[in-house]
Amino acid sequence: MFDRVLGLPAHPLFIHAAVVLVPLLALAGILYVVWPGSRRHIRWPLIALAVAAPGAVFFAKESGEAFSESPNFAAGPIQERIEQHEDLANTLFLVVLGLAIVALVMAFMVNVTAGSVSLIKAPVVVHWVVVVAVVALGAAAFYYVFRAGDTGAHMVWEGF
Repeated sequence: MFDRVLGLPAHPLFIHAAVVLVPLLALAGILYVVWPGSRRHIRWPLIALAVAAPGAVFFAKESGEAFSESPNFAAGPIQERIEQHEDLANTLFLVVLGLAIVALVMAFMVNVTAGSVSLIKAPVVVHWVVVVAVVALGAAAFYYVFRAGDTGAHMVWEGF
């Protein structure tokens, strides 16, 4: 399932969704927690991104694993580079999954009405823990999507 799409290798196709959706999720999550005035406008896009981004990373990761099982990559120094790329992708998936969870918690922890934005009976400490988690995981998501993409791009453009 993760090997080919319409006869083309799936990995180069799926990574584009992850490269776009992960930074958008991180940006929307950070914006949501640091600027209360934005919450009314970006709540539903944040929820959609929190569902879509982990799925995109999962598809990119699984298609990459299927791609790396090709006989062309069986041995040699390329295998070490592929393992480094896979390790970064695995970490990225966990970071994005964590970011999505805390972003969803924040989205449903805040009561957004036409006239106001307020916390829904959550202790202030819980609110600040979620804020810090969103900012930290958002920054980590930016870092790991860049590092995973950079290692993959170097393999492609430097001829493995």
